[in-house]
Amino acid sequence: MHVAIIGNGIAGVTAARWLRKLDDAVRITLISAETEFHFSRTALMYSYMGHMRWEDLMPYEPFFWEKNRIDLVKNYVEKVHEKDNKLEFADGKTMLYDNLIIACGSQWNKFGWPGQDLDRVGGMVSAQDLQYLEEITDEIKTAVVVGGGLIGIELAEMLHSRQIPVKLLIREASYWNNALPPEESRMVSRHIRSHHIDLRENTELDTIHDDGNGAAGSITTKDGEKIDCQFVGLTAGVSPNVSFLKSSEGIELGRGVKVDNHLRTSVSNIYAIGDCAEARTPRPGRRPIEAIWYTGRMMGETVAYNILGRSIEYDPGIWFNSAKFMDIEYQVYGEVPAKGRDGLATLYWEHEDGEHAVRINYEESDGTVKGFNLMGIRYRHEVCEKWIKEGTHVEQVLQNLGLANFDPEFYKQYEADVVDLYNQQTGKALELKTRRGLSAALRFLRKAVST
Repeated sequence: MHVAIIGNGIAGVTAARWLRKLDDAVRITLISAETEFHFSRTALMYSYMGHMRWEDLMPYEPFFWEKNRIDLVKNYVEKVHEKDNKLEFADGKTMLYDNLIIACGSQWNKFGWPGQDLDRVGGMVSAQDLQYLEEITDEIKTAVVVGGGLIGIELAEMLHSRQIPVKLLIREASYWNNALPPEESRMVSRHIRSHHIDLRENTELDTIHDDGNGAAGSITTKDGEKIDCQFVGLTAGVSPNVSFLKSSEGIELGRGVKVDNHLRTSVSNIYAIGDCAEARTPRPGRRPIEAIWYTGRMMGETVAYNILGRSIEYDPGIWFNSAKFMDIEYQVYGEVPAKGRDGLATLYWEHEDGEHAVRINYEESDGTVKGFNLMGIRYRHEVCEKWIKEGTHVEQVLQNLGLANFDPEFYKQYEADVVDLYNQQTGKALELKTRRGLSAALRFLRKAVST
């Protein structure tokens, strides 16, 4: 059996690795027009900032692929001929397959702004985006970044690291307030400004202006303000990279490639995983498309089992995400809606420094914990997930909050402050049972496994 995989990101590479792990005989071909070898996409910013060399972004040595008999093809798939089980490449070559995995990732959004196709306009999703930014950096005296998501703040930080003044334009009243609750959103806005990045809230891009030589020279906002700049970063989200599939008659598309719970498309021997996959019936609390690193990895493992006839449904489990807003680490577990919901109570504690916070959401009716949001503080994934899965009462969680603490023991602990706040709000007199996390958390998790 020959399995062809379009895309060498985390989803495609994980699928290749698990196919080889599960079956020594299957032929595997990994196809990418972007790079010859897999690299860590989430670390692109660190290469530009000088923290890592390009070769440090490759998790596997070049010999890994030959050793594991995974063939690499650097080419662009122009069309999938699903009736003939054939791929057509941009250079006219073709390749036959028995099963196909589409793992072609995302592309940065363009929303029809005048001037969006000028030189010195770009996003930060691909290796080519990074290479282009490196090539034009010497031309950039000032920059504008449009969009308040995770990529936007990363690109602003990248440019700032090269001493390039940056204006970050977001249409919301505070940073990423469609994903973060209000207090955390305002915290990140303050933090961005404290790093001397000019955050412009309630500001939308209208037009990118030509400098007379076919490159960006300034922008105009919808309020009519003109801002001179030599680079415009477009980071207003990403969308599935599926335009090359629109000529394929049998592969059903929505925003992405439609897949069932086994990650199979409308064509029985074609699967889709990662950022480009759109679930027909997503699990409760999950979105049809999730452009998240760890879900791509989980999909890659799941699809390998299914292709080899070991039927497994894709289950991403409880929602989790993590990121870094400049110097503030962020983690979310479970249900933490930006605008809350009826019946969902929240306990929010924020340190006086304005850069550390803990939010615990729970059902008002029965006290079962539903979600955690951490800013500048890390909690153990396994512990938080267990509490949410088991519907642990919020008061039991609070009394044992030290079990979740991930930080080394010489870091300041905030659990007692969180419990004190709950007592003030409810009139209870809870006491913290566990202050230190590591040894107690290991005992807690071992006990959970044994039962």
